[in-house]
Formats: sequence, C-alpha cells, structure tokens
Amino acid sequence: MLKKVLRSLALILVPFIGSLVIRFLYFTNKKEFHSTESIGEEPTIFACWHGELLMLPYLYSHYRKTPHAKVLISSHFDGELISKTIKYFGLGTLAGSSNRNAARVLIQGIKTIKEGYDIGITPDGPKGPRHKVADGIIVMAQKTKAKIVLVEIKPTKYWQLNSWDRFTIPKPFGVLHYYSSSLIDVGGMELEEARTLIRGELLKHEN
Repeated sequence: MLKKVLRSLALILVPFIGSLVIRFLYFTNKKEFHSTESIGEEPTIFACWHGELLMLPYLYSHYRKTPHAKVLISSHFDGELISKTIKYFGLGTLAGSSNRNAARVLIQGIKTIKEGYDIGITPDGPKGPRHKVADGIIVMAQKTKAKIVLVEIKPTKYWQLNSWDRFTIPKPFGVLHYYSSSLIDVGGMELEEARTLIRGELLKHEN
C-alpha cells in the first residue's frame, strides 16, 4: 500500500520538478544550434541517442513553434515519469518498447505519422545496447515515407550517470551544442545500409 502511495506521489511531483530542472538547465546555458534552418511541414521523425534525450524538447521547439509530436516512451514506471514530464513541453507520448510488443509499437508509430504528427524516438532505447540502432526507426520511416532528422546534444559541462546509456545531464553555465542533420531519406535502403548511416550521423560529434 505504501509503495503504491509513493509511486502515485512520485508521478505528481517528479514530472513537475523535472520540467523545472530542464528549463533551469536550458536557460542557464548558452545555446548554439548547428542546424538546418527549416525542415518543412511534413511529419518528421526526430531521433537522438537515449543518453542525450533530456534536452531534446528544445531542439524540437527550434523547428516547431507549435508542438505537434508524440515521443516513443517505454511502458514501465520510469517511462511513465518521462511521459508526464514532457507533457509540460507540449509533447504527447506513445507507450511501448522495442523489446516487447515491437509490432504493436511499430503499427502505432506508423499510424501516428500518417495522422500528421512528428515522432520522437531513441534508436538505442529503451534498454540498449548503447548506440546500437534498432530496426524500428528505419521500418517506420520506410513505411510512411517520412524523413528523419538526427540530433546530437553536446553540453560543454555535464554530469554523466553510470547507467547503460551513460545518461548526460548538462551542468549550468556552460554551452549547449545542438547538432541536427538535414532531412534524411532511408527509403529504398537495405536495413544495414540505413542502420550504418543513422549510427554514423549520430556519432559525428562524439568525443
């Protein structure tokens, strides 16, 4: 009973506090966007590594002044916390996992893009291996003919957790470097060719 109460309390407090922390970190850092100025209005897949997703909402808002996106989040408790946190930034979610019910998640994602939403995805999420591109992003893009924008978020000052994804949290008063690719079309590519392209683009500025 106590565990249930604590979880319910966490679902109320943690997302609110988390959203404030994200805003604080963003506004106390200088920002440099190394990005294409425009990507058009067509539904687009935005992708970054799981360990860099904390500050992703601000890259999205660089392109879309009015958010119209859903982010693929794992369906466990941590995923629920993330889902409620990003709602403070106007983003919806799709609950699922690349490890469980993969076909259902893929169908959901394809349907969401066809409804006109952008999609946010971590190609190596939700549990890794780190920096390994799963097939979902490629199949989703090919089935919908959606283009992909690949994003790297590199703070000059940061904490890095000892987790499987080496999750990165920017420290205040540094510089946030946002790198994003031009629109990438993986239509007609073999899975391995597309996987190699995506991984290479997402590791361009890796230290």
